[in-house]
Amino acid sequence: MKNMTLENIAAACGGSLYMEQAGLSAACHKASGDSAGGGGLSGTQREASCVVIDSRKLEPGGVFVAARGERVDGHDFIPQAAEKGALGIVCEKPPKGGEAPYILVDDSFKALRDIAEYYRRQLTIPVIGITGSVGKTSTKEMIAGVLSQGFQTLKTEGNFNNEIGLPLTVLRIRPEHEAAVVEMGISDFGEMHRLSRIAHPDICVMTNIGQCHLENLGSREGILRAKSEIFDFMNPDGHIFVNGDDDMLLTVKARGKNRPVRFGMDPANDVYASGVENRGLLGSRAVIHMDTWAFPVDIPLPGAHMVYNALAAAAVGKCLGLTREQIRSGIAKVAAVNGRSHVISLPSYTVIDDCYNANPVSMRAALDLLSTAFSRKAAILGDMFELGEKEREMHGGIGAYAVDKAIDVIVCVGELSRSMYEEACRRRGNEAGIYWFGTRDEMLGKLPGILRQGDSVLVKASHGMRFERVVELLQNGFR
Repeated sequence: MKNMTLENIAAACGGSLYMEQAGLSAACHKASGDSAGGGGLSGTQREASCVVIDSRKLEPGGVFVAARGERVDGHDFIPQAAEKGALGIVCEKPPKGGEAPYILVDDSFKALRDIAEYYRRQLTIPVIGITGSVGKTSTKEMIAGVLSQGFQTLKTEGNFNNEIGLPLTVLRIRPEHEAAVVEMGISDFGEMHRLSRIAHPDICVMTNIGQCHLENLGSREGILRAKSEIFDFMNPDGHIFVNGDDDMLLTVKARGKNRPVRFGMDPANDVYASGVENRGLLGSRAVIHMDTWAFPVDIPLPGAHMVYNALAAAAVGKCLGLTREQIRSGIAKVAAVNGRSHVISLPSYTVIDDCYNANPVSMRAALDLLSTAFSRKAAILGDMFELGEKEREMHGGIGAYAVDKAIDVIVCVGELSRSMYEEACRRRGNEAGIYWFGTRDEMLGKLPGILRQGDSVLVKASHGMRFERVVELLQNGFR
């Protein structure tokens, strides 16, 4: 990793470097960046092979950041890291036994962020940062799929988009990578500012402004303000791409010399789609227009929002010099991520696994997707968290929306989802096909008697509901 010596890492995170030799410890570097010099201690100029917080992922010559988590204290795994040939350890207290060189810091997680920021400044490849209320992960997958047609591309793994996941993603960039696509998620003011400082994005993509994290951000205006912190450390010569059909994102102004490029269904956008053909759970077809280009694409993932993702990917791809054929090929090859509108064909059911997270916008989008199925439609919906004081009203709105979308079976799970159930019953005028259960496990005991052979089944809730268990049991035939 370029310039990632123990000496430089210590200076970057404001830590004190201690080298271990023959059982003796000598402090040789302080946060101010003073020279490690003097004693000619070996190891200070070797570049780290990796930086990780999971000792199981440590490579020989890597740096292990020992951090205190909610359930696990990384300091307990320092001996294992030393045995695996760690170049050094970043920790909040001196290791017992002095197994390896170590950098003493006040806060290991802050040190991780500082180290990632320092490393990012050594890199010259374009970094694409993606934020928004809904669709960050699927947009990230679409953009990475397109860019991979012309570049060796690194992308965020899964949903590693917060103040731990983003630094770890940046620290995975290697010399062979020619572009990086990083997801950036927040729940409060100031977080995106810190993420932007780490990522230093060259390209910023904003998918939409919905109603998630209202407990902390207060309103859609607050959400836009918080997510706009992504621009705080972006490349001043960089590019901004926003959903031009989103009323809040229409207010985004130019940062630096380039005005925002807008994408959407409206032909008034810089990049737009026409002739959209909905193929149900098989995805869609459309013609993408931008500048003088107009070309057809096959979008293999279902849902209208995937057309928006394809538009964003096409716009970024063209910005970085890809051809129409490369863009078309990348869109056609993109695959779903488990828990993110992932369609699973089973002998008894077709399952839409969208259980990673939920808010009112993504819940409606998932119901829109389910409504395109040609078989009987069943929605298993759980509580949506972090919605603030109007959470009951918002859950009720989802119940009404499910009825309006002609969903045949509506299964509501969780205390908040009682409002979803009650509003669905009122909207339909009776309780036919509408169920409420207090807990996930209570629902699972009754679900085999509710579903029918051939049903299309949506599974969606906030991550804390642990609905991946529902998907797992459906896949295993409730065994």
